Amino acid sequence: MAGDNANGDDGRRAGRRSTVLKAAGLTLAGTLVLGIAAAGWAYWHLNSNIKSVDINSALGDDRPPRAVTTPTPSGTASAPASPSTSPSPLPSGSLNILVLGSDSRSGKENQALGGGSSTGARSDTAMVVHLDAGRTKATVVSIPRDTLVTRPSCPLPSGGSTAVAYGAMFNSAYSVGGAVCAVKTVESITNVRMDHYIEIDFSGFAKLVDALGGVTVTTDEDIDDQDSHLRLDAGTHELDGTQALALARTRHGIGDGSDLGRIGLQQKLVKALLEQIASTDLLSHPTQLYDVADAVTGSLTTDTGLDSLTELMRFGESLKGLPADRTTTVTMPVVQAPSDRNRVVAEEPEASALWESLR
Repeated sequence: MAGDNANGDDGRRAGRRSTVLKAAGLTLAGTLVLGIAAAGWAYWHLNSNIKSVDINSALGDDRPPRAVTTPTPSGTASAPASPSTSPSPLPSGSLNILVLGSDSRSGKENQALGGGSSTGARSDTAMVVHLDAGRTKATVVSIPRDTLVTRPSCPLPSGGSTAVAYGAMFNSAYSVGGAVCAVKTVESITNVRMDHYIEIDFSGFAKLVDALGGVTVTTDEDIDDQDSHLRLDAGTHELDGTQALALARTRHGIGDGSDLGRIGLQQKLVKALLEQIASTDLLSHPTQLYDVADAVTGSLTTDTGLDSLTELMRFGESLKGLPADRTTTVTMPVVQAPSDRNRVVAEEPEASALWESLR
């Protein structure tokens, strides 16, 4: 009888262990399923955030030639491959990217940050980012928005095209023809092919800075701009997203009050952001990484070559050898416009020599 009791106890204990193991297995399986579902949802959400414009189709072949690109040699850094495919080399050729900061006032967040009319938009900030072959150096060229240019005829989404405009302000291209006209105008004045287009609006920029935990910027003079609502003493400051955006928009009360003074502040801000990103270990902080990715993709418009999370990640991976201190910021050489002292025109031959160096 004692033996029977022992056998019964062992059977009950084995049954309990089996039940516990099954419950643990089900819990683990459920956790894995939820984790995979959450990761899938996050990817879908970030990917669906991105808006795009098919610039290549809109502009056709009447454009400057593409730069010759070369893949990285076999065995160097490459994107992760699926088990059924061999590693694909990351692109390493030179690239020119038009980056616009849009002062769109659409949506409550942009209106709160930008003020003004809720209709229309302009390219408040325009930079041509040139990546050298090898992706180890970069040059960022700012184009003053007050530059007078010949704005070419641009195709419209609704059909037809805009008229050629002589002596038009550079930032009017975006107003009349959106991203397509902005790209075509830049290519017409530089004779440099824009391989990609990236646009971020007010709220996206502010969210990005906040997601990174702020940005540290040093100003050389006191700032008191009633339009951007920014007051800073000369010195080093830790800025949140709203303050950083105000700094990017500040032009009054610094220098001569022109757009050139604002460009100087924007270039400081770009370098400070690059340094902040380089110093932040996002991979070790998944929540912060998601917040940064959500801030970027949520207010991003790209060309169709960068309009998916996979393409953006691959592009970012190709830049991992580019340190912040190898980025040079310059402004397109300009002089006061003869027709309007409040406007500028390209200074030649210096401007053409600068663009030539980026081809």
